[in-house]
Amino acid sequence: MRAVSGLWRWRHNALRRATDLAEAWVALVALVLITLAAPVTGCLVGAAAQDSLQRAVRQQQHTRRLVTATVVRDLGEAPLDTDPDITPGREVRSRVLARWTAPDGTRRYGMALAGLKSPHPGDPFRIWTDPHGRITTRPLDAPTATTHAVLAGTGAALVLVALVESARRLAVWRMVRRRYARWDQAWERAGPDWGKAGTGC
Repeated sequence: MRAVSGLWRWRHNALRRATDLAEAWVALVALVLITLAAPVTGCLVGAAAQDSLQRAVRQQQHTRRLVTATVVRDLGEAPLDTDPDITPGREVRSRVLARWTAPDGTRRYGMALAGLKSPHPGDPFRIWTDPHGRITTRPLDAPTATTHAVLAGTGAALVLVALVESARRLAVWRMVRRRYARWDQAWERAGPDWGKAGTGC
């Protein structure tokens, strides 16, 4: 990170300008924010995400049920997996018309994704249902929730680092532009007398 490069201007130097000191302060503040605030922000966001996701895990595992369904008719291979987070890679899934029993004992019929290579009428397979007997996705598990929380915390920390570094670069860019503008003004004042005898140049 280039923020550290501004710290050399803290050295005692007769040629040091006020803008050099300002750049050093900006670099120091950016360094402190990146080394302290970014990890704290990442931990806080990760902890909040973990708490929320673990509540979702408990709620889903409490309300979703794994039931046995029976194939009524094969509808062909599923074009896409509906939930890549919980579906094992490249698992063959077929669309079938199926029947199953809801928690209240009523019979249900509908399209379902079955992990069967060549489903035939009467083949059993397992599906997840909600409290009303509707097909739903498998409940989120604790390790997956933790992984998502860690990614959220890491992402928040990286976003803060990017924002701080962008603010530092913008501040330095404005200082450099102001410095060049002052140089241009000084050259304009000296320009008419440049090289004339008796001007002290």
